[in-house]
Amino acid sequence: MFVPRSRYLLCLSLCLPLAPALACGPTFPMRLLEDRSQTLAQLPEGSFRFEVSRLGKAIAGLKPVAENTFSRDYNLPESYEVQERNSAEQQGLNEAQKALVGQLRKLNDGHVAEQQGASLPPEINLYTAGAVAFGAGDHELAAEYFRKVLALPAEQRALRSTWAAYSLGRALQAISEQANELDEQGRSATLQAARQAFIQTRQLNIDGFSDPLELGIASLGEEARILKNQNQWSQAIDLYASQNLLGSDVGYSSLKQVVGELGGLSDAQLLEQLKQPAVARLLTASLVSHQGWSFGEKPAAEQNLIKLLSQVTAGTFDNADRLAALNYQNGDFVTTKQLLEHAGDGGLAWWLRAKLALRDGDKVAAAAAYAKAAAAFPRDESWGFRGDYDGNYEDLKPGCRVEGESALLALDRGDYVQAFELLYRSGDIYWHDAATVAERVLTLDELKHFVDTQVPAPPPTPKQPDAYYESLPIAAQVRELLGRRLLREGRYEEGWGYFYSPERQAVAKAYGEHRRSAESAWLPTGRAEAYYQAGQLARASGMEILGYEMGPDYHSLWGSYSLEIPPVQAGPLISADEVQRQRSTTAEPDVRYHYRYVAGELGNRAADFLPHTSQAYAAVLCKAARWTRGSDAEIEYYQRYVENGPFVEWAGNFGMNCEEPDFGSANKRYLTQWLAESRSTVERHKLAAAGGGVVLLAAAYLFWRRRQTA
Repeated sequence: MFVPRSRYLLCLSLCLPLAPALACGPTFPMRLLEDRSQTLAQLPEGSFRFEVSRLGKAIAGLKPVAENTFSRDYNLPESYEVQERNSAEQQGLNEAQKALVGQLRKLNDGHVAEQQGASLPPEINLYTAGAVAFGAGDHELAAEYFRKVLALPAEQRALRSTWAAYSLGRALQAISEQANELDEQGRSATLQAARQAFIQTRQLNIDGFSDPLELGIASLGEEARILKNQNQWSQAIDLYASQNLLGSDVGYSSLKQVVGELGGLSDAQLLEQLKQPAVARLLTASLVSHQGWSFGEKPAAEQNLIKLLSQVTAGTFDNADRLAALNYQNGDFVTTKQLLEHAGDGGLAWWLRAKLALRDGDKVAAAAAYAKAAAAFPRDESWGFRGDYDGNYEDLKPGCRVEGESALLALDRGDYVQAFELLYRSGDIYWHDAATVAERVLTLDELKHFVDTQVPAPPPTPKQPDAYYESLPIAAQVRELLGRRLLREGRYEEGWGYFYSPERQAVAKAYGEHRRSAESAWLPTGRAEAYYQAGQLARASGMEILGYEMGPDYHSLWGSYSLEIPPVQAGPLISADEVQRQRSTTAEPDVRYHYRYVAGELGNRAADFLPHTSQAYAAVLCKAARWTRGSDAEIEYYQRYVENGPFVEWAGNFGMNCEEPDFGSANKRYLTQWLAESRSTVERHKLAAAGGGVVLLAAAYLFWRRRQTA
């Protein structure tokens, strides 16, 4: 017995707990079209990593961090850092030297290590002895050994020069912190010597001495720590920023830590430090990128810091575009406007000017400012990933975001092709928005002209055998979107060539050929078979050749997920013309996986051209029901079979186990069905048939007599 889908759902609902349940699911890219007014009013938070990259200064000759290929051996008890150091220490040594250095490292007396390592090259022997002394806490002896290494002729210390200078700096730091006999002047002198050792480390790296552990870069952070502890925050920030610019994660995390430590100062202390540009820029970078808070109200500490920054920077206009952004995010539009008068012609400044123009209702000025902002932002500038309240993400490239916001204004003024182009240029970032405009707002000919003139077919690339989902180039995505739209609208000959792979082109071409044959075949069974074959392709490959990129099918999400997008309505930034365009391109039917219903209807139309008494009639309706399983259409197809179709043994599980239709036998059925229907008519009307026969015979006799008389 068939149970409608609604009854299934009712039974399931009665078995489920009534308490609310939370579900975890994937996150999706943000859509600029979702809330257009909010999109244009909001200034996204910046990226702390990007902002601090603007603070650092490159150090000529010092190489950036290289990719680390060292792998830890978890079977050994030593930490990752110790294993990496031991591996680096063995570079340039023979097997006997490696073994000896490994044994010496286990000692806890520098003098003993020096004696037992006498067979080693002098730089290796002296450095290893110093390292043993350092590990044992004898920093004075360690410093003495490291100085001896640096005193060797340059050609005799190629392997351990940077090591010795860096370790000397660390030993002197430890002495300044632990030696009770040092007075303040002696402590200061020791720390100054440590700083010089770290400076020397970088110079040795630049001069080409071996530095596998990248101690030249690490020395920046060590020197910065000395300066920070001496309350020289600005110089410390400069060094950490340079370390970060060289690709050091330690430099980046150190800058975040400095922000936290500065936030712990009293207002008086902080006001004094904010007079230093590096300090003010670092804290501005933190606030603009929302470090320490996410959504909602800013914490009181951040609010207070913004006030202090405004007090100190008033009249200086240093970093004016970032300060303007900070005030815009804080809702102080008057101060924002004042700062923008001194913010120059950078991308961020023009972006803010566009937003202020929109607040004033001047869309023309806003569009002009957006154009200048897009031209000013480097195309490769990235602020990284950000999320919204709903957990959706955005790969924030300000140049692309600015063009995306410009597209909203283009939609508002009816320049739909330009709106699509601006969104399409973002690549995958705003593809959902671009796809919405492409298949719902543009006319088919507008989209086809754009693709034909501006989107050449990319060369095919082999599909990865282990890839679960196929990811196509953005050009291929928009071309396939056009191909699916052409097929949906019946322009079969034009559509198949826009698909990416030869395999998909073949399926699309076959679908079009079947649809054309269904309209032009001479025999009814030929039309029926063509409709059926088209239905099979629509069901088996419908997502690929007919599916909507966005709703209701969500080809963009591989059909695995859907988004809750309400129907578009006319209002601010949405014209009545755009609404009409979107309504005219709504899927038919407007349900998820709409192509399944297209397939079912093609099977149903195949039945129109088949004898009701044929097995093929029952089979195509069974297939149509199967293709639309769980829907009202399934019920309709089953009812049509019950009312008109022949008995078949497999009908007891109609819509599940269907035979393939026998179109050859259906041809013979046309004659046998006509004869059967004629015989049945005669049987039902015997008297009328007999009378009709007598009349015909009499008429024939009279006609014959007249001919004879004539």
